[in-house]
Amino acid sequence: MSFADWLAGRRPHAVRLPDRIEDLRGPAQGTIVLPRYMSFPGLRECDVTHDATRRTAYGIVLTQGQRNDVARYLNPDLLRADWPHIKDALDPKLRAMCERRFRLGGNIASVAEQPAEA
Repeated sequence: MSFADWLAGRRPHAVRLPDRIEDLRGPAQGTIVLPRYMSFPGLRECDVTHDATRRTAYGIVLTQGQRNDVARYLNPDLLRADWPHIKDALDPKLRAMCERRFRLGGNIASVAEQPAEA
């Protein structure tokens, strides 16, 4: 953890993300209302059926949210579908952690197919 993260009270990505994508329980339709500490002005409410707004909200939750926020607001199926659109906007370390933890991205299969070192 960097000194700036420590001063700001930010927790490491490994602590902030749920252990499995199956732990995500966000809605697949309807409106989510982000807490004030996570929302930007004008983007507190998000209709999850609106692709662009949902992707923005998901990026905010992944970067600013705590473990319970990520589990509460993100839907596993929508995150899988949106991942190609939001991954490049994330911090590289957060992106890598999400891809490992939630089995997102294209490198998962190639890593799983590699033989174990003796």
